[in-house]
Amino acid sequence: MKEINFNKNWLFVLISVLCFSFAGHAQSKKKIEEVREDAKVAKEEFLKADWKMEKHFNESYGYVIFPNVGKGAVGIGGAAGNGVAYEQGQEIGMAKLTQLSIGFQWGGQAYREVVFFQNKEAMDNFKGNNVELAAQASAVAATAGASADANYKDGVMVFTMQKGGLMYEASVGGQKFKFEPF
Repeated sequence: MKEINFNKNWLFVLISVLCFSFAGHAQSKKKIEEVREDAKVAKEEFLKADWKMEKHFNESYGYVIFPNVGKGAVGIGGAAGNGVAYEQGQEIGMAKLTQLSIGFQWGGQAYREVVFFQNKEAMDNFKGNNVELAAQASAVAATAGASADANYKDGVMVFTMQKGGLMYEASVGGQKFKFEPF
């Protein structure tokens, strides 16, 4: 019985932290500028890891770069990050990534993520906040040559790059995105 209360307490703390983190989508101008600069650095890092990814940046209808996504879990996990959305090479707004998962998982990690949109329809779905992804199901690790064989699924393609941390995970969950135009 004590173990159940312990898990309920952790669940309450995790949900409280996530709700506090996601409350109020408005961001300060300073924070937006930091995310924009970090997104430029993240793009360079993705290209350093796999120069062939430049094709996706140039040929996709649009993309979102999340330069700093933080993820943590003890049984129940969550992740969050802010990013910059681009349509036909131009910045069009900010985005927020949230993820919840449940299963065997423990630890924490930081990573980058870029989501490519193949066409206008896929980009419009994102801008309409209608894009959700199964956690880890469709993401490709950004390594040398990985982008050469990557394919779009329903007009969306995702690459991730670990920055640090250690995560043990066998879980199910999903990512949700929120778009805010400039």
